[in-house]
Amino acid sequence: MKTSALGRIALATGITALTAGFFPATAHADDAVVERRTLPVLVEFTDSSFQYPDKVKESTPDTYFGTKKDSLASFYSELSRGRYRVVPAVDEQYLGPIKLSMAASCNHGEINSQTQKALAEQGLVRGEDYDSLSMVFPAQKTGCDWAGLGSVPGPYTWINLYGTASGLGVVGHEFGHNLGLGHQTRSMCTDGDLVDCEANGTSAKSMMGGGGPAAGLSAPEMIRAGWLSDSETVKVAKSGTYTLRSLHGEGSGTRALDIPMGKDRLVVEYRHEAGSVDQDIEGVHAYRVPEGNYGSSTLIDTTEANKTAGNDAPADADAITSVTDRTSKVSVAVASSGDGRAEVKVSLNGEGLSTAADTPKETAAPAPAHTGTDTDAGDGLPDGTEAQGDIKKQAAAAEDSEDLAATGGDSSTLPLAAGGAALVVVGAGALVLVRRRKRA
Repeated sequence: MKTSALGRIALATGITALTAGFFPATAHADDAVVERRTLPVLVEFTDSSFQYPDKVKESTPDTYFGTKKDSLASFYSELSRGRYRVVPAVDEQYLGPIKLSMAASCNHGEINSQTQKALAEQGLVRGEDYDSLSMVFPAQKTGCDWAGLGSVPGPYTWINLYGTASGLGVVGHEFGHNLGLGHQTRSMCTDGDLVDCEANGTSAKSMMGGGGPAAGLSAPEMIRAGWLSDSETVKVAKSGTYTLRSLHGEGSGTRALDIPMGKDRLVVEYRHEAGSVDQDIEGVHAYRVPEGNYGSSTLIDTTEANKTAGNDAPADADAITSVTDRTSKVSVAVASSGDGRAEVKVSLNGEGLSTAADTPKETAAPAPAHTGTDTDAGDGLPDGTEAQGDIKKQAAAAEDSEDLAATGGDSSTLPLAAGGAALVVVGAGALVLVRRRKRA
């Protein structure tokens, strides 16, 4: 018996809830090319419509599938070196606007349910007709304090659209969440020892860490996505000196060192201008990966000034020269860095453990430019956009509460991330919004 479209969508969303926890920790770069059939859907509310619908319709195909480097498809094709392709699920490249039977709201679960129901009535079911669903709606009356939301990992993104085009900065960031990537933060370890570090802002080394599209993704995120092959990632098993090529550069060679560090991992990369990314990032950088969760890595910053390209520091301002973790008896020292390659010394098990490094060869760094903010990982309001209506009040109220409850999620809703917050499934009908309180 052939299941109806509505029946198939109920089955598909139920399976999503059951399988969400079984996504692999990392994919494999040697696998076949992945094509992600993506369906952007323009949705409107009973009390709110797009102010300039024709312009939104015109911009949507370019934002998602355009041939220029600032489209979602071009960005991820470049970063994955062709291993991951974002392709349109329908010939029109988008659908809508579809009028939902609800007033403007941030109730992402209800927006999702009504959108999928409307698509099912047109014979379109996720998993059969499309893989990723991106819901784009007018922001004027929603009251949301975020510009985008994405399931982590999963198939859903919500775009709270200001103006007529959301752009790669928001859409690309939310699709990063779909790949299983969280917000990338920064740890200040000013004495170079990883046993004494303090969380401080975002990394600025990734689109997922406030760096914007120009920062691409970091090495641990590339490992999580499956875009570094076994030959490009060396799992360090013995002390020695290793040669790194630039993470996003052309050609073959080692792009990342994956070093055991107790229960965690230490991933080391070399960044240098390549293609459309890393014009403002230079040098060797290190990341702590908690218990092998490559999508939740943290940049290690051993400098005292917390300077990044995002606040007009030189592109190599927070590159490491040496780091040590005395607890796990691991040390890393940069012997040389520049001209598209770096030499890195690694000591395991206390062999030759030293915080001293050879003086790195100096390399002319690219001129700095703003690529994001040091506190916003990328889900916030678009650059130059002022909060409207009750958004400022809602954001201020959120800062006064560490735990906020968000209702309207259903059993098919996956963990979500937006604007420094993490939404985690806690039951069949509720989500808990956990927001870090800002320091006074």
